[in-house]
Amino acid sequence: MFNQEFYFKQVVILITFIVVVNSSVGQGRVSQRLGDYASHEVTSNQVLIKTSFGLAKISALQEDVIHVIIVKDEFRSKANYAVIQDATIPFKSINENTNELILETERLTVKVNKAPLTLTYLNKKGNVLSEDDEMGIRWIGNQVTNYKKLVSDEKFVGLGEKTGPLNRRGQAYENWNNDDYAYEVDDDPIYASVPFYIGIHSKLTYGIFLNNTFKTVFNFGASNDRFSSFGAEDGELDYYFFGGSSVRDIVKDYTWLTGRMELPPIWSLGFQQSRWSYFPDKEVLTLARTFREKEIPADVIYLDIHYMDQYKIFTWDNKRFSDPKGTIKQLNDMGFHVAVIVDPGIKTEDGYQVYEDGVEKKVFATYPDGSNYAARVWPGRCFFPDFTLDKSRKWWGNKFNTLTDVGVEGFWNDMNEPASWGNRTPDLVEFGMEGNRGTHLEAHNVYGMQMSRATFEGVNQLRNNKRSFILTRAAFSGSQRYSAVWTGDNVASDDHMLLSARMVASMGLSGISFAGPDVGGFVGDRTPELFARWLSQGAFTPFFRNHSSHNTRDHEPWAYGEQIEGISRKYLNTRYQLLPYVYASFYESSISGIPVARSLVMDYTFDNKVYTRAYHNQYLFGPNLLIAPVESDQKFAKVYLPEGKWTHYWTNKVFEGNQELIVDAPLDQLPIFVREGAIIPMQSTIQHANQKPSDKLMIHVYDGSQKTSFEYYEDDGNTFDYQDGAFYKRAISYDPEGQLTLGKVEGNYVSKFLSAEIVFHSNGKFDIIATIPFDKSEQKVSLPRSKK
Repeated sequence: MFNQEFYFKQVVILITFIVVVNSSVGQGRVSQRLGDYASHEVTSNQVLIKTSFGLAKISALQEDVIHVIIVKDEFRSKANYAVIQDATIPFKSINENTNELILETERLTVKVNKAPLTLTYLNKKGNVLSEDDEMGIRWIGNQVTNYKKLVSDEKFVGLGEKTGPLNRRGQAYENWNNDDYAYEVDDDPIYASVPFYIGIHSKLTYGIFLNNTFKTVFNFGASNDRFSSFGAEDGELDYYFFGGSSVRDIVKDYTWLTGRMELPPIWSLGFQQSRWSYFPDKEVLTLARTFREKEIPADVIYLDIHYMDQYKIFTWDNKRFSDPKGTIKQLNDMGFHVAVIVDPGIKTEDGYQVYEDGVEKKVFATYPDGSNYAARVWPGRCFFPDFTLDKSRKWWGNKFNTLTDVGVEGFWNDMNEPASWGNRTPDLVEFGMEGNRGTHLEAHNVYGMQMSRATFEGVNQLRNNKRSFILTRAAFSGSQRYSAVWTGDNVASDDHMLLSARMVASMGLSGISFAGPDVGGFVGDRTPELFARWLSQGAFTPFFRNHSSHNTRDHEPWAYGEQIEGISRKYLNTRYQLLPYVYASFYESSISGIPVARSLVMDYTFDNKVYTRAYHNQYLFGPNLLIAPVESDQKFAKVYLPEGKWTHYWTNKVFEGNQELIVDAPLDQLPIFVREGAIIPMQSTIQHANQKPSDKLMIHVYDGSQKTSFEYYEDDGNTFDYQDGAFYKRAISYDPEGQLTLGKVEGNYVSKFLSAEIVFHSNGKFDIIATIPFDKSEQKVSLPRSKK
């Protein structure tokens, strides 16, 4: 007899089984595609598209910046730490046909293929900049990935602080901030996460920034010849597409989106001396006096963890530093500024005010049951501030008065991946995420950035219009708004020295302009030759710090004998003579995002030579100085000069560009070349950045065949008064027909220079052409005409 009820139950069971199986497939057994187009609607300058499996939202922020968010089910609120722009513009047109939805701005076209749903980006001329592979956007469980067609000649640069080659083609990378002590030259990941890259092919450029704080993965044709891809282990596929017509334009747009650095204090651009650790106070004062007695310029001395009472943050060891205010006053009188290390771990100790206040104010990261998460670091058992909450950041920032009140001006944020013994924060630890509560998996990559933010905002409130210097180890896109970034616990080796040049240039391409390594290497002993070579390279690096571990030999500039001391003095003097050029380059970076240390990709994008391993360590320091790093045991260097004429900085010999050459590179002569048409302002030798130089500015002009210009910039270097007009800015322009023009001055700051000496370099020689008043009026100086 037919049992209808039994049959119905079996059908329900079968359907349930099918649903469960399909669900499990979507949760990790095979990938699930975004699916086919179903419908779309236009609301508030956004196009919302429904597919057979998910949703896509597309909008334009500028004519060449497109924002795309793709989800499986619904768009959710989330903390947005990297992006500071949210206004959108309307698409110029939105058209639909049988196969496509076509969105246009004045500069870009986004073609939305309907079946399957994939995206193609084209420039105004109709050239394809980037195109999804047919695999499109896919999920494996919560992991989401966007697959892109790989173009035969495509190159990839960026991703910030990454090891490996300049051209990342054939490589894959993860973004997960990692305390990687003594990392290898091909380790990945290390300390910072910048999920932004630039693609280059067919004389075209584009950029992609994945705005996702979970662990992200980028594959640039690694182990396959079909696709490049970017994706995240969880969260939305939230990315920005940049369609600028040059690498320079893309970097400008990316830093417009994620922010640019504040102008740092000028003393932070000088030489910085550190080790783990200088103590007690008498040793620190002796160190400072030795710099001055030997007339070796320097500006900053660091205090590592031993200045604290049992490594407790915001305390002083009363035996090692019995009078920190008095000690810092003596250092200030010698022209030194003090920077101290600050770690996030708060020791769980009864009677320790910082700990007890933090518990009372509920500012720490917690387990799901509400109890405070604890791990062990330098002080022992510690709680960790939840920097993803505004109240925790304010709490942290207010604690800096114990440091600022005694005169500390630099704040070195370390161990903020966050790192702890075992180096593994449990995934389920919870963070506030600005009210959108999430786990450590989402907060990890922005923890260090938000610690830097809390430090930056706190000390700026406490220091009454005085600029401070903030340094961090862990970072994320947008960290440049708050701090400089150094490249972590590197190693004393030639490989690391050369790697540091690539890394700093890559960070510049990725928005982090104020960057540098531990000069000489943190781990292991440097040879005298390595120290000299790395110090000379460091003189042309934005962040210039000499730092080493506690178990290494002395590493001050005089610690390697008279020859190395002399080389060190030469390059430190050069750095300080170049401060007008360096400071103007920092100013440019603060307003445009163009980095101080510039990969040659920035200006010679389609010159294949600059990507080769023989030359991928070369970079421009500021707009005009080409730096060619050299191993410490080499006496000659193989150098590539891009198109144009180049003048050897030390010999004034002129070379034609677009050629490879072998040049002398004795230990005291780092290969440096000056671009034709360069304008380089220099000053007299000084011992620290706030020391007044002579009242004569030397403006070096290099003969060239094209018109060039340089924006000279000056302010007091220490306060924020420049934001209210207290600056001195003027364009200096070179015309090869025989004229140098100093434009009219903007701003109400009075320059420290009274006159300008014009030095003209041409045909292997240089001459002082004129000395003119350096006032606010426009001035013209006649120069010899260029011999083309």
